[in-house]
Amino acid sequence: MIKTPICDLLGIEYPIFQGGMAWIADASLAAAVSNGGGLGLIAAMNADANWLREQIHAVRGLTDKPFGVNVMLMSPFADEVAKVVAEERVPVVVTGAGNPSKYMKDWLAAGIRVIPVVASVAMAKLIARHGASAVIAEGGESGGHVGDLTTLVLVPQVVDAVDVPVIAAGGIGDGRGVAAAFMLGAQGVQLGTRFLTANECNVHPNYKQKVLKAKDLSTMVTGKRLGHPVRSLRNPYTLNYAKSEYSSMPDEELEALGGGALRRAAVEGDEKNGCFLAGQIAAVVNREQPAAEIIRELFSEAETVLKGAGTWVK
Repeated sequence: MIKTPICDLLGIEYPIFQGGMAWIADASLAAAVSNGGGLGLIAAMNADANWLREQIHAVRGLTDKPFGVNVMLMSPFADEVAKVVAEERVPVVVTGAGNPSKYMKDWLAAGIRVIPVVASVAMAKLIARHGASAVIAEGGESGGHVGDLTTLVLVPQVVDAVDVPVIAAGGIGDGRGVAAAFMLGAQGVQLGTRFLTANECNVHPNYKQKVLKAKDLSTMVTGKRLGHPVRSLRNPYTLNYAKSEYSSMPDEELEALGGGALRRAAVEGDEKNGCFLAGQIAAVVNREQPAAEIIRELFSEAETVLKGAGTWVK
């Protein structure tokens, strides 16, 4: 079985994280991934401290395995959420959409492993200097907020730049992708889109079906004009947003157009007015499965691929 230093560092069986997907990554999914041997994550998203505390207590009632919280640093509740994870002594905090340096002293004092998502070498170096236990190098193939660099380019550069373990994310959805991440020097992987179709994922059934029906060109990136590019599945909402983005619509109206769109997709299943975040790897996701089965299959396939990696070299 594939085991890397990140497994010993976090006390997990498989070196795999579940992505902290807003409105999707709740206690149910996080517990299922952790019970399956990976690191399940609760997404704090734009929720307040009380909601997050309830989710932390809920996941502890469902698993005795390590889990984490994904803190979105752009959230208006980021300060109070940062305090909650320290008070609750959450085992792992993963951060996204910003620089977590201002919170790291308190988190580290609480014994928390801090593992930020980075989209550049410079940010990886900065966070490592502030005491991060590892970094997640996420390429632009991923769903949700994306950077400019692809996973294939970003991961090896970050591996060479920092002395902490690197987790690869973005465009990984099967064992071949897991094997490729290890070949690039990563010590683990983070998957979001693949876990959207886990049986334990409580996202709206319409969302799951859109992921299962996705093809290679089913995703698109919008939001570059406002400086926050996002990858999602093509639908009437995203096509309208893209059209508006390149029109004379004022920035304030464009920003308002994005309000609540993810919730409409994930909670209400609104196929016309919702924003269905998903990575390019959605094209290879073809069925619903228990989270633990997804993990086992990924690493079984990755082992097979890695054992045969030299087959074509003469």
